[in-house]
Amino acid sequence: MSVGTQPAAENIRNTNLTKSQLMSHIHLICLGKLKETFWREAEAEYLKRLSPYYKITIHELKEEGFSEKDSPEKVKQKEAEKIIADLEKIKTENVIILDEHGKQYSSTELSDLLSPLADLVFIIGGPLGLDEKIIALSKNKISLSKLTFTHQMARVFLFEQIYRAAMIKVGKKYHY
Repeated sequence: MSVGTQPAAENIRNTNLTKSQLMSHIHLICLGKLKETFWREAEAEYLKRLSPYYKITIHELKEEGFSEKDSPEKVKQKEAEKIIADLEKIKTENVIILDEHGKQYSSTELSDLLSPLADLVFIIGGPLGLDEKIIALSKNKISLSKLTFTHQMARVFLFEQIYRAAMIKVGKKYHY
C-alpha cells in the first residue's frame, strides 16, 4: 500500500479521515521473540485492529546470550550492530525507542506525536536495554511506565497504545 500524506496533527483528531490518509508504515525492531502463546495472540489481535490504519513490519532480531560474568555493554554493542543493520534497510529518520528514561506520554499526547510522522521505527531492546549508539540515533524516547516490563509485555502494550492513538486520530470510541 502506498503511504499517503498525513494532515497536520491539529487537524487529525475527530475528523472523518480515510484509511489512505492515515496509512503509514510502522516498523518494530525488537530483540527476541514472543515465546508464550498468550502474548502472540494479544499481539495478533492488535495487529489485526491496526491493519486498516498502518502497515506494520516486525523485525525480530536474535537476542545475544549472556551470563553474569559477561559485560552488559559488550552484549548491548553486539545487539546494536544488528539493530543498525536493520535500520539501514528501513531508511527513515523517524526512530522512537522505548526506554525507561524516556518521556511518558498520555494516550492523547502519543496520538499527537504520531500524527505528523509518516514512516517510523519503534525499537524495543532486550533485557539489558539499548546501547548508547541506538539511543543517539533516536528521534524520541518513550517510557511506557515507571514500572519495568518484560520486552514481550512492552511489545503488546506498545501496539495497544498505537491502536488507541489511531482511534483518537479518527475520533472512534475506544479512548474515554
